[in-house]
Amino acid sequence: MMKLCKILALWMLLLAQCGLSGQTIIGKWKTIDDETGQVKSVVEIYQKDNKYYGKIVKLVNRPANEPKDPVCLPCKDYRKNQKIIGMEIITGLQYNSKDKTYTNGKILDPEKGEVYTCKLWLDSNGTLKVRGYVGIFYRTQTWHPTE
Repeated sequence: MMKLCKILALWMLLLAQCGLSGQTIIGKWKTIDDETGQVKSVVEIYQKDNKYYGKIVKLVNRPANEPKDPVCLPCKDYRKNQKIIGMEIITGLQYNSKDKTYTNGKILDPEKGEVYTCKLWLDSNGTLKVRGYVGIFYRTQTWHPTE
């Protein structure tokens, strides 16, 4: 009986480890407004040709006087005047297995129309850290998985 308990405990530990190492950024993530702390949007991250991309699939908690499906007026690239819902805001990320980060990509802030170099990584509690860089300066947001 004791041997069976040890085997079961070992088996459960192995399953838990597999679950942790199998975490991925692929999926839907809730973005959080830095000022209000409320959910702002849902971004779907996906893989294409060994790179990772993200698009806005839903806008949340929009003020009643703002359009429900706005366009990116401040965007300066090909996304200018394009609808924000469905817009690809993360492009070209590559996975770095050494430090388990996703780097060498770009991220767009559709409110400002600015594009930043970005880095993403999963933290130990399953949230996604999203960092945008301008030179040596950066800002990091925490995104939460959708249920």
